[in-house]
Amino acid sequence: MRKYNWKKILLNGLWILAGIGTMVLLGAAMQQKNQKTCTNITIEITGVERHMFIDEKDVMEMLHSVGQVAGSRIGSLNLRQMESLVEKDPWVKNAEMFIDNNQVLQVKIEERQPVARVFTLGGNSFYLDSNALRLPLSEKLSARVPVFTGFPSDKSSLAKPDSILLNDIVKVGKYILADSFWMAQVAQVDITPGAGFELVPVLGDHTVSLGGAEDLDRKFRKLGTFYHKAWLQNGINTYEKLDIQYDNQVVAIRKGSSQARIDSARAHALMQAMMNQPAPGFADSGRVSNPVPVSKKDTVVKKPLVTTVLKPVAKANSATVTNNKVINKSLTNVKKAATKKAAQKKPAVRNKKPRAVMTRNQ
Repeated sequence: MRKYNWKKILLNGLWILAGIGTMVLLGAAMQQKNQKTCTNITIEITGVERHMFIDEKDVMEMLHSVGQVAGSRIGSLNLRQMESLVEKDPWVKNAEMFIDNNQVLQVKIEERQPVARVFTLGGNSFYLDSNALRLPLSEKLSARVPVFTGFPSDKSSLAKPDSILLNDIVKVGKYILADSFWMAQVAQVDITPGAGFELVPVLGDHTVSLGGAEDLDRKFRKLGTFYHKAWLQNGINTYEKLDIQYDNQVVAIRKGSSQARIDSARAHALMQAMMNQPAPGFADSGRVSNPVPVSKKDTVVKKPLVTTVLKPVAKANSATVTNNKVINKSLTNVKKAATKKAAQKKPAVRNKKPRAVMTRNQ
């Protein structure tokens, strides 16, 4: 015959009855509470460290859009609907509501924090939060966050490369925002066509090529070391560009160096073009028959390889050059001597012998 543990059965039955009684009492208490009215509303906004793009007034307006809250019966309030309504605001990350024992509506709101402000190539602007969510501008205030310029798209639905670029902007923005020195030094960050970043500092007439958003701690540490050492020696306005995207080095370009390289490259191209052209022809007067055109922008002067200069013989009153000898005679005596010498010669027509005639083969 099977034996029953009546003591255990009785104990379990008592626990079940206690549970049922508790549920009944709780239901009665809830029913009684729902019959009461909401006495007040308390709003708490968290996540606000530097900005406040949504305040208690905004939340109250959203709550009252569904009806009167304070003074209404608690049972008539749809808290879930009110939470969804508040969360529709782009600056609200999360909203929670409940009625406490004092019949006060407790509203807990977590606000989104912007980490960057982005300007597009089309001229539009928006904020980015830590989750790369685009946020609209606020009429109340302007957030003091890193500024990024040159974002390529204004579309609401972004392509994958643009979405990756937004995540990189968040990384750079959060890093700059977390350091007070870089927040004071970086005026803006330009987005390059290759999806890289270029810093425009507040102090110093130069730019800093950052590259991608990887290894930010290493890159900014190198830049800080360069600022500390190089500028103390050479001055703040010595360089026009710094490149910190390479490992274990900072490439610094002094002012004017880049323009000198451009001018050298242009001159080299011009000389190469001259060498590739056929040799110019020359006339008897020494002028170039086929000159090479030169652009007005270029400063290179092209000269012929051979130049023949014809100089007229200057008339002299007291000296005549003959066979590299100087004869110090007057022009009158020279003319008389030449006339006398010509008179002594016999004319060719008096010679009775036939003259030899030479013909040139054409």
